[in-house]
Amino acid sequence: MSERLNSVCTNERVIKKVTLIGMVINIVLSAVKFAAGVFGNSQALIADAFHSLSDCVTDVAVIIGSTYWSAPPDESHPHGHRRIETVITAFIGLALAAVAFGMGWNAVSTMTDEYNKPPEMIAFIAAVISIIVKEGLYQWTAIAGKKIRSQAMIANAWHHRSDAFSSIPAAIAVIAAIIFPGFGFIDHAGAIIVCLFILNAAYKISWPALKELTDAGAGEQICVSIENIARSVEGVKDVHKCRTRYLGSGIQVDMHVLVNPEMSVRSGHEISAAVKKELLDQVDDIIDVVVHLEPFE
Repeated sequence: MSERLNSVCTNERVIKKVTLIGMVINIVLSAVKFAAGVFGNSQALIADAFHSLSDCVTDVAVIIGSTYWSAPPDESHPHGHRRIETVITAFIGLALAAVAFGMGWNAVSTMTDEYNKPPEMIAFIAAVISIIVKEGLYQWTAIAGKKIRSQAMIANAWHHRSDAFSSIPAAIAVIAAIIFPGFGFIDHAGAIIVCLFILNAAYKISWPALKELTDAGAGEQICVSIENIARSVEGVKDVHKCRTRYLGSGIQVDMHVLVNPEMSVRSGHEISAAVKKELLDQVDDIIDVVVHLEPFE
């Protein structure tokens, strides 16, 4: 138990460190893009700067939320607080979708607009720097999130990548307007395509989280593996009624184990403890196991 508690504390520190660094980089990058957009005559880059600044909202949500979902179980939350991570993950996915719809609507409604002044090269350089930095932030945050199995961190990583995507049409618009001043519509067409990528990412992030909030269980392959591990424990005759549900990135298991009906209560308890230990040891995602003993007829 102490090892798992130490792991939770370590994960919380990793989440806060990675997310806080990402937030600081977001603020600096937003300032750089805004200044480059103003001095480089690029409205697209100015809008992209505000999009980068909006990432700070999800950064703050992850930093604050990690304190609560990492807390141990208490009287009001006997199963722990991991569902808070699920709620924040769903929030980030829906925020991504909102950004995509907003960018898409703006691209469609301004499709016929023309640039009054061609932008300058400084705006293009800032957009390219933004793409490189935000993709780097995505890779770093995603790797850390997968390592500690944090859905919220992985979701926030995709928010970084969405910002990199949004800088692509800005960069294309700037360079196209410099070379061909009459081709400003390329910015809008590119933004619409990027919005479709962001919507796809939002779906992949929010749908699993929303399913978890409805107590969706683990996949069939995981359940079969859990049952086979339980059957391998000495004294277990059979297993049935195996139920699972996700709590954050972890799985809670509830199962019925059939044993010799003539054995003592103590022996049955030892078998149930052995089943729980094997499952916790062999399946990293499992965080809790409840074993019900039944007589094997």
